[in-house]
Amino acid sequence: TDMLQNMKSRGLKQVELFLSDGVVGMKAALTRTYPKAHFQRCLVHVMRNICAKVRVDDREKIMNEFKQIHQQTSQKEAAAVLHE
Repeated sequence: TDMLQNMKSRGLKQVELFLSDGVVGMKAALTRTYPKAHFQRCLVHVMRNICAKVRVDDREKIMNEFKQIHQQTSQKEAAAVLHE
């Protein structure tokens, strides 16, 4: 996107981690401009997206479970919590 090209032209040589909402095309644009950068979707946006897709009565329980997964210190621990 123009924003990434603008940052690069102003001297930003490398991006280690890029956080974004789910805007279409951002990950592809980041890969083209900064191929070594890691992309992560913003957890607030992920949680809002989940809430929009579940019944209101289930939201609190599902959000608590989602938070438990993301509070783990390793991928192995997070997978264990997920599978519970």
